[in-house]
Amino acid sequence: MCHIFGYECGIIYKRSTFVSNIMHSNQAKLMPGNNYNCDPATPRSRLERLLRERELRKSNRLLQLNEEGRDGNKESELFGNDSYISEGEILGLPNEEEVLEGVAGARSLVDGWQWQDGRSSKQRLLVVANRLPVSAVRRGEDSWQLEMSVGGLVSALLGVKEFEARWIGWAGVNVPDDVGQRSLTKALAEKRCIPVFLDEEIVHQYYNGYCNNILWPLFHYLGLPQEDRLATTRSFQSQFDAYKKANQLFADVVNRHYEDGDVVWCHDYHLMFLPKCLKEYNNKMKVGWFLHTPFPSSEIHRTLPSRSELLRSVLKADLVGFHTYDYARHFVSACTRILGLEGTPEGVEDQGKLTRVAAFPIGIDSDRFIRARELPQVQDHMKELKDRFAGRKVMLGVDRLDTIKGIPQKILAFEKFLEENPDWRNQVVLLQIAVPTRTDVPEYQKLTSQVHEIVGRINGRFGTLTAVPIHHLDRSLDFHALCALYAVTDVALVTSLRDGMNLVSYEFVACQASKKGVLILSEFAGAAQSLGAGAVLVNPWNITEVAASIGYALNMPADEREKRHQHNFKHVTTHTSQEWAATFVSELNDTIVEAQLRTRQVPPLLPIKTAVDCYSKCSNRLIILGFNATLTEPVDALGRRGGQIREMDLKLHPDIKEPLKKLSDDPKTTVVVLSGSDRNVLDNIFSEYNMWLAAENGMFLRLTSGEWMTTMPENLNMEWVDSIKHVFEYFTERTPRSHFELRETSLVWNYKYADVEFGRIQARDLLQHLYTGPISNASVDVVQGGRCVEVRAVGVTKGAAIDRILGEIVHNKGMKAPIDYVLCVGHFLAKDEDVYTFFEPELPPESPPAARATLANAVRTSLPKFSPCKSGSKASRYKKQRSMSTLEKKENNHESGIPWQPTPRDRISLHEGSSVLDLKGDNYFSCAVGRKRSSARYLLGTSDDVVNLLKELHIILNHQVDL
Repeated sequence: MCHIFGYECGIIYKRSTFVSNIMHSNQAKLMPGNNYNCDPATPRSRLERLLRERELRKSNRLLQLNEEGRDGNKESELFGNDSYISEGEILGLPNEEEVLEGVAGARSLVDGWQWQDGRSSKQRLLVVANRLPVSAVRRGEDSWQLEMSVGGLVSALLGVKEFEARWIGWAGVNVPDDVGQRSLTKALAEKRCIPVFLDEEIVHQYYNGYCNNILWPLFHYLGLPQEDRLATTRSFQSQFDAYKKANQLFADVVNRHYEDGDVVWCHDYHLMFLPKCLKEYNNKMKVGWFLHTPFPSSEIHRTLPSRSELLRSVLKADLVGFHTYDYARHFVSACTRILGLEGTPEGVEDQGKLTRVAAFPIGIDSDRFIRARELPQVQDHMKELKDRFAGRKVMLGVDRLDTIKGIPQKILAFEKFLEENPDWRNQVVLLQIAVPTRTDVPEYQKLTSQVHEIVGRINGRFGTLTAVPIHHLDRSLDFHALCALYAVTDVALVTSLRDGMNLVSYEFVACQASKKGVLILSEFAGAAQSLGAGAVLVNPWNITEVAASIGYALNMPADEREKRHQHNFKHVTTHTSQEWAATFVSELNDTIVEAQLRTRQVPPLLPIKTAVDCYSKCSNRLIILGFNATLTEPVDALGRRGGQIREMDLKLHPDIKEPLKKLSDDPKTTVVVLSGSDRNVLDNIFSEYNMWLAAENGMFLRLTSGEWMTTMPENLNMEWVDSIKHVFEYFTERTPRSHFELRETSLVWNYKYADVEFGRIQARDLLQHLYTGPISNASVDVVQGGRCVEVRAVGVTKGAAIDRILGEIVHNKGMKAPIDYVLCVGHFLAKDEDVYTFFEPELPPESPPAARATLANAVRTSLPKFSPCKSGSKASRYKKQRSMSTLEKKENNHESGIPWQPTPRDRISLHEGSSVLDLKGDNYFSCAVGRKRSSARYLLGTSDDVVNLLKELHIILNHQVDL
């Protein structure tokens, strides 16, 4: 079965387990940041843990139901406000309220856990959202009245046993004085809420401006504001600055209350900058981010001026969650196309750092609605509605009066249905609940007038003195009335033009135990991914299709209604808000452990001070430097400088010239630039330096004051070049902004400036063609790099060439003292990382035999003879082979039985080769630049870090000269 982002495609739902259950206690002690020991009976496999955890949650929920009972008093205690507003759908702040439904469900995950000292433990959960689920009204200087959002904080925290949950957010009120802030903080503490204080200007710029005027429309495919574009452009930066400032204020509050081991769960587009702020404070903090709106396609998101900064901020989280696979796919695509990062089935990878991206469809507390249906007040409402609409089919729409909800389209489709089906005009009624929101915004006022106009026209056209086809209410209903309305409805119409999830569809299904009503659901609502099999999916923009679907739903046979309802009912009662919260937090913990396991395999950062100190104490030093991404100007993952493709040619880092010049002129230091680039490139850039240049992966070598020599093996076969060249030319023509390079020992097809996804598709096609055609019988290696494909002769690697290069350096310099310090720094392909391991004292068991050479091998092949050749050779020189070295002739003669007698020159060669290295272990520093997965001993981040390293060495040289 196909798995994408770790989810089965047909289900798009993933359960996981807490990370601390992943290993036994003795292993857990070795795990950095793992504060828990696992019960010895804990299942070891992921599936076993999943099943056990699922059963534990079921058992805990049954115990909870037994404790709560089914009486109305408990319901009154839980939902005892006069007015009920449908979770996640008809609140002014829907996305923040959805979250609270599921936090209580995270209770059963840490059952049976213990601290290492035996104490029972609760994992703290810090839920961070823009708004607290509590509205505060000031009654005096230090007195506050708190009003809780129904279905929010109460259902989130009621009965939480396994989690010690805290909610962090804005209280919705400006409190400028310290006395008021202290008193409000104290009052909210009783509700386990922690306030973030924002002044009016920040609220206006951050919340009303950037969040509601920029991000919310963009994420719902409405685009950036079009009116008065100049004014929008002028105000955008100030709004974005306020957005970042507000996120930093949230981070400051989290940091003050954070304790080791806490899980920080950030919510929604209001806090996209928060993961970065938190990780800058504490990189080991467990941070998850969840989006409750749609995430647009990359083509939409790339219009946002701050697109890259927001994406990179979100990627600082350990786990990024969305309601549907579509939104997760769009996010990964945006990271790939805009940032140039690697999208994987697990998420987004950036130089070895993986951010998990997954779909977690939210649900509702289905038991709440099922129990509520049996309450006397709900039964009374149901009887009243049945009497009121006796003999007529009831259709229902429950929405915020919002532009994305598709209310006008729904009503127009109903009008078309009545036009085409006159027999139904007196047999069906549409009840539309439209809760006003943002009544002060002109666009919403216009929408209200438009809806009222359409409803009035239809009622005037098809209504009678005793009945009208549409009942439109501009208000919300209380919880019991809404449950009764759901229960008596025959057809529910959800026609959102774009919706993150839409839980009205879930609530309708939960209340349909006896009616078995039909759900007509927009394919642009997130719920379509979960309920699509049982619902009738429609395109809300297609009025004719929706009208036909209404007729199909009203005339649907009873057995089909039953099957569709049972399918949806099973999903709604299984994928509850509790399961949603439990799954996300569990997956976040698992992600942390997996990241820790990967981190163990990542080399540490280069200890620059130690490397410099060793350098200063040695007398014969060798520095091997890569070129691209090591000595060049920094570029992003798409090969751009400052967001733009400035020039195609590589440029030396402007700050590296002086220290590199000083190092290359030092008589005690030998500098080698080892690159895969062509000789002409190295000639043009390094001709003024006194160093060794090794081009085309070390196959050509020269001192900048000498001529190029070849180090190619004598038996190097290059007959495959022409056939590969034709393939590369073909794909260059097919792929805009790609190019290929014809080198003397390899061919490289480069697509780093092409469209990222198209380039990868073309690269896959190219590789498939190569493996099945031109190289099927050729002695070549195919090397995949960062947006390039290279074909080179077998045996052409930097590691294979370094021993020959080393021998020529020793011979040229007449070196008698051993090399006692080696610094090897580069951004090499995996194929060429054998250059790092060449200087290691011995091979690890898991490394391939050719990965590095032992000291004996270095001695045996340290002094080859080189054939002079000039730069700019033509293609005919592919077949040019060097002459055998004296040592190789010795071996051949020995094998043929001819005795070999060393000449004086040969004896010198052997002596020089045997004394070439004397590193004493600690004087070797191999360092990979910009890569997390490497066989090098250490890491450096970018070429800027290489500059800093060389500058430190430069300072040491100046100090030694002064002495």
